[in-house]
Amino acid sequence: MPRRRANLIAYLFLLPWIIGLVAFVGGPIIAILPLSFTSWNLLGSPRWIGLRNYVEMFSGRGDFWLIVFNTLKYAIAGVFVSVTWSLFIALLLNRRVPGAGLAASLCFAPAVVPYIAMAFALQLLLRADLGVINYWLKCVGIQHPPDWLMDPDVVLWTLAAVTIYTYYTGQMMLIFDAALKQVPKELYEVASLDGASSLTIFRHITLPMISPILLFNVVIGFLNTLNMSFTIIYPLTAGGPGKASTVLSVDIYNNAFKGFRIGYACAEAVILFVLCALSTLFIFWLSKRRVYYEA
Repeated sequence: MPRRRANLIAYLFLLPWIIGLVAFVGGPIIAILPLSFTSWNLLGSPRWIGLRNYVEMFSGRGDFWLIVFNTLKYAIAGVFVSVTWSLFIALLLNRRVPGAGLAASLCFAPAVVPYIAMAFALQLLLRADLGVINYWLKCVGIQHPPDWLMDPDVVLWTLAAVTIYTYYTGQMMLIFDAALKQVPKELYEVASLDGASSLTIFRHITLPMISPILLFNVVIGFLNTLNMSFTIIYPLTAGGPGKASTVLSVDIYNNAFKGFRIGYACAEAVILFVLCALSTLFIFWLSKRRVYYEA
């Protein structure tokens, strides 16, 4: 079969996916930018207002800067939790520790469980009055455990911690597991003969050898944490109490579908896109001297 014909057949098989990507992902993304310069309530036609939405955001009259700070704090904490947990499970799998297989299987539970069902399960765990976690804490003598979902000082950290139940944590665990299997065993054997401790081996051999994969998972985890924040936060707290757990994705929903401020919501979506891009560039810049690429 000629090469050109084979390529044509391959593109024909990919065509439904390409059409879906352009129509349902690319089209809305492109439409957001011009809509961010308009005032639109979904009832009439969009009215051009220039930079007024952005001026309102950056003027400080509302809660925009608090929401941006919440978004960054949630994303950084969520990435730290999910990456650390997935790497820990991958290390257990490589050491063949009993129970590691069960832990790895639980990492993939969110991939088959709807987020709304998972949110109800997390509420049963985290509720202040009837939650299982607070019941256990009271059993061990802590009479006034935290109100995990209603305490402004605790709620955002709690939501960041439950990112281990997102589907991409399991994906990162698999990627780490594959990377760890590629580390030359000879390096571990030589280090053991020299009397290096497990912590020293992990710090000076394992981490440098898997650092490109670690960078990849950090970037992907950061982007997924920003983009998937709504599916975790809104069912659990809806951004409350007050604005304590409101991030950009939740505020976009509130402005678009509760306040019918489509133009302002599109402007926030543009800021979220810029935030994702700048954060990714910053992570790459920060990792220049920390990532080891084998020659």
